[in-house]
Amino acid sequence: MLRVMTWNIRTGGRDRGGDDRLDRIVAVVTAQRPDVLALQELRGFDRGGLLADVAGRVGMTPHLARSCLGQPVAVLVRPPLRMLSAGRVRRPFHHAAARAVVATSAGPLTVVSTHLDPYSGGRRRMEADWLAAAVRRADGPFTLVAGDLNTLDPTVDHTERLAGLPDLYRRRHLRRNGRTVDTRAVSRLLAAGLVDLWPHAGGAEPDGQTVPTRHGGAEFAAMRLDYLLATPAVAALTRQVRVVRDRETDRASDHYPVVADLELAPG
Repeated sequence: MLRVMTWNIRTGGRDRGGDDRLDRIVAVVTAQRPDVLALQELRGFDRGGLLADVAGRVGMTPHLARSCLGQPVAVLVRPPLRMLSAGRVRRPFHHAAARAVVATSAGPLTVVSTHLDPYSGGRRRMEADWLAAAVRRADGPFTLVAGDLNTLDPTVDHTERLAGLPDLYRRRHLRRNGRTVDTRAVSRLLAAGLVDLWPHAGGAEPDGQTVPTRHGGAEFAAMRLDYLLATPAVAALTRQVRVVRDRETDRASDHYPVVADLELAPG
């Protein structure tokens, strides 16, 4: 089995004037032992050797994509899985999109780690179109888009959960008319042929909530913002998807990590 994990670790695992959470983050990654790890909100990871230090502590090889406005994202790979190539999706994402191609027993697997615009539904829709184009350009049938898409599930009624949010944060999830829930980014990716792996192979929990944790998240209701979206060939090999909720993940970030097990082996 090949294990894939996506996680927004919140501001590089360090809070302004607060906790340094990197030891907790390392502990969670070590416990889950993913073969491929998509990380978001890597503030400070692009300088001072921090990325190399954290990657070394979890025994993985990293590839980072810098952000033009927000925070970097990365894909990390655990040997013996080989990274065949790496780069970024060359579009002006608010954060970034890192792309890595790894060798598997069934052929190359392209993994994209991304974090969509937190403030504008229109920008998120545009970024989703850029991701869909990147999926079309990928070599072979195996592609996985992983990350914090800052977008609500288009198949769920969110009226009640949004009603309890402060107006500032509620507006982030509404169209310009102030009434319609904005689910366009995920809808665009599904329309492009990607499969949402949570309803495809998720656990008993009905909604796959990934925010907030006990660490914080005043801008969130109980919602799913973190996704693993895959081409049908990857979905067919997905055996389990779960949100990791435990004592450590409750305190390590304001997002819970999402893990999927794929019936693949290193190539």
